[in-house]
Parts: sequence; C-alpha cells; structure tokens
Amino acid sequence: MDLSRIILGPVVTEKAERLKAAERHTHTIIVAPHATKIDVQKALERFYSVEVESVRIVKVRPKTRVLGNGKTMEKRHAAKKALVTLAKKSKQLDLASFGS
Repeated sequence: MDLSRIILGPVVTEKAERLKAAERHTHTIIVAPHATKIDVQKALERFYSVEVESVRIVKVRPKTRVLGNGKTMEKRHAAKKALVTLAKKSKQLDLASFGS
C-alpha cells in the first residue's frame, strides 16, 4: 500500500479546533477509505516526523435529501476521518509540510 496516498487533508471545524487545543494534542484528518489505523500511524510517522500515541477511525455516512420525482441530492459525501492523538513529547503536526 502506498502510504503517500493515505492522508487526504485536515478537517477544519470548530469541534476539530477545540480538540487540538487544551493540551489534548488531537488532530482530525480525512484519510483514504481503505486506510487502517496502522496505515495512518505509519504515514504520519514517516512523512511528518511525529510520534503518534493513538489513532481512532470514524466513518462518516453520506447525508441525502429527497428532491421529489424520485430524485435525491447528496448533501454530505461519505468519508473516513481519523482522530490522531500525538505523544506529549512529539512536535506539532503541520500538514502543509509534507516530507519524504
């Protein structure tokens, strides 16, 4: 499996920012649908040089709306998020600095 295709991007919401603050060191990122906890941990440690304490995976179901005449609209796409807790002695996670 190609580890460079595991991490797709950060989740930028108020709830995600609250988790990052208050000494929790928890970052919320969007990962590939086929990614496992071990894949996410290896990718972060290899490309971002951080020490991962734990990884939790959440599958987000799509949200649809019925328009009428049998038509539906997808308001939120299906995704897979990872809540990553970094070790206390680890540096901060900067997803903009991708290294090999």
